[in-house]
Amino acid sequence: MKKKALFNWSSGKDSALALYKVLQNNDFEIACLLTSVNQQFQRISMHGVRVALLEQQAESIGLPLLKMEIPEMPTMEAYENVMRETLEKLKSKGVTHSIFGDIFLEDLRKYREDKLAEIQLEAVFPLWKIPTHELIKEFIGLGFKTIVTCVNERYLDQSFVGRIIDEDFINDLPENVDVCGENGEFHTFTFDGPLFSKPIDFEIGEIVYRKYERPKEESSNTACDTNATDAFDYGFWYCDLVEKQ
Repeated sequence: MKKKALFNWSSGKDSALALYKVLQNNDFEIACLLTSVNQQFQRISMHGVRVALLEQQAESIGLPLLKMEIPEMPTMEAYENVMRETLEKLKSKGVTHSIFGDIFLEDLRKYREDKLAEIQLEAVFPLWKIPTHELIKEFIGLGFKTIVTCVNERYLDQSFVGRIIDEDFINDLPENVDVCGENGEFHTFTFDGPLFSKPIDFEIGEIVYRKYERPKEESSNTACDTNATDAFDYGFWYCDLVEKQ
């Protein structure tokens, strides 16, 4: 009998590859894709992707989408309260596992496992400790296509945002940047590949710069995104993706 799981869906490449592997292994019934959405702007947290494109992804994948709306720059307490309420509802519907696309950040994995254990849910990490060079090669080889929607200026300049991840992109990355952006260097939107019944149709909009202040009560807002190192005292370049009419 398959175990019932929610899948933490960021819209990016690691989520796509992790979900692909889970569906190939056929050990889990995926109850839904769970995505954190900025309540004010109706965009995916950190990735900056519009909800309309997220909804297109879920429709093309063929799985239910659950949007978890959180305030702009929430406190850790506010975030955890919304997450706990969401997970409790899913647990009441038979969900026993929560699947993530994390690769090697030990502190983030421990945080996730500890929080899930509080409500008797189990974390699953299909990509864990697989070398990131192998993962990105597999991702491209499978035919996935993904575009960079956000870069952290601490690691990359504006020229990297809005680019498709391919061999040229990988070769252009500085040596201190992980090829999967696991340290929060960049975020992506996956728009085609073996998960999708049809590609996601979009146009590239404007590129904008936003700077955030680090939350005063926390040195690192670890829980509020997929990457523990996304501290908010430097800027991010975003490439807006616009739904084609």
